Amino acid sequence: MSFAPALVLREGDRDAALDDEPRSGRPAEIDEIEVVAATLANAGRPPRRLGITHWSARFLAAELGISFASVARIWRKWKIQPHRIETFKFSTDPELEPKIRDVVGLYLAPPDNAVVVSVDEKSQIQALDRTAPMLPLRPGLAERRTHDYKRHGTTTLFAALEVATGKITADACYPRHRHQEFLRFIKKVAGAHPGTDLHVVLDNYGAHKHPEVRKWLARPENQRITLHFTPASCSWLNMVEIFFGIITRQAIRRGTFRSVKELTGAIGLFIDAYNDRCLPFTWTKDADELIAKIKPSKN
Repeated sequence: MSFAPALVLREGDRDAALDDEPRSGRPAEIDEIEVVAATLANAGRPPRRLGITHWSARFLAAELGISFASVARIWRKWKIQPHRIETFKFSTDPELEPKIRDVVGLYLAPPDNAVVVSVDEKSQIQALDRTAPMLPLRPGLAERRTHDYKRHGTTTLFAALEVATGKITADACYPRHRHQEFLRFIKKVAGAHPGTDLHVVLDNYGAHKHPEVRKWLARPENQRITLHFTPASCSWLNMVEIFFGIITRQAIRRGTFRSVKELTGAIGLFIDAYNDRCLPFTWTKDADELIAKIKPSKN
């Protein structure tokens, strides 16, 4: 039995072979550049007379007198997505650069014989109960729950993330998040790490800088504790925020709680289990990279 030899094409030949052959009929008259320019004109805003905030393919197609499919195809080719929007914020902190270098330096090169913890509070966690029982997961059906709910109060989670291990080494739920609660919590953090220098990364919430907190830190026995503040509008620099995102997705958002006590119990249970499986987060960007990216351009 004989076989025809396989056709082997080089990469350039293969691309050429896959190109469309010239087609018969009238050539396309749509100017792609015109469509792109119309989309981006006036900072991407449609004319005021249309009463809309951003273009859709159908609106722009009607405006230009071409087909919806043509606009959609050109947008895909040029990677234009008028339906999407992202947010940004520049920090106006006058000490932006030194604070970034201070905090990132703790993450990348912590001091010898010292503990670095990232501390913050997640406020207004609601104990929500649904008005009807959940409908469980089934093949072909997602878990379902009622749209409406009952409120049973709120709590605030204070947490300290140990940077070297990823563990939550201190946690507490309080009904409020004033300086009194913060002072109680920072004492708990200090008690969890006795006899060693303790570096605490915090944001600029007023309770963290309250005179009573400063007074407590000034005591001789507390000289081993140093607070490091993230720049204003840079709370993402606080590593414990990563943990707050995890506990929200995995234990709070889809939970059903008939009381604050149930909610705080579920939070405690999650943290105990989390500490058994957690790994430290790895900070990958140095201070120079971050500063270059977040400082507003002077142009």
